[in-house]
Parts: sequence; structure tokens; C-alpha cells
Amino acid sequence: MKLAVFVSDYRLTVDTLDRLNPEKLGIILVQNGVYHATTKENGKPSSLLNKSASYYALLDDLETRGLGNADVADNVKVISYSDIVDLIFNEYDKTAWL
Repeated sequence: MKLAVFVSDYRLTVDTLDRLNPEKLGIILVQNGVYHATTKENGKPSSLLNKSASYYALLDDLETRGLGNADVADNVKVISYSDIVDLIFNEYDKTAWL
């Protein structure tokens, strides 16, 4: 199963993600979840970014929080709403919201 997971909060959701075992995992960071792509604690990026997954951050939510492409970790792709639709319909079989 190819699973896309929306993460909308900055609370750590790694434990929940560890229980998922899809053949392909995409993590779409939206709302306050975009802070995972930008915030560093003690010089280290969010532990969420250590999973074997493809990462995406919604540009509109980054800009709403005064952030942009330059603030995002290298392994995160910044995307638009239309990119999310393309991902859901073309890249992943199922979606979940954490």
C-alpha cells in the first residue's frame, strides 16, 4: 500500500508513524505541521524527518507562518494545493490525517 499521511500539528507523531508499514510513505506537512520542516531543536531537525519517507510541505502554510523555501530542510519538497491533489490521485493509494 502506498500511503500519504497529513501531519498538521507540531506534536511528535513519530510513534504513530512507526506503527504504519506501507510499501511507500509520503508525509505531507500542513498547518502547524510545517514546523517539522523548518524548526531545529538543539541543532537537529525534527525527528519526524528521520523516517524513510518522501516529505512535502505546503507553501501556503509556510508563508502564513512567515517561512519560505529557504527555511525548509533539504529532504522536504515545497508544494502547492494542486500538487497535493496530484499526489493523492497519482502517487498514493490511501491517505490518513494525524
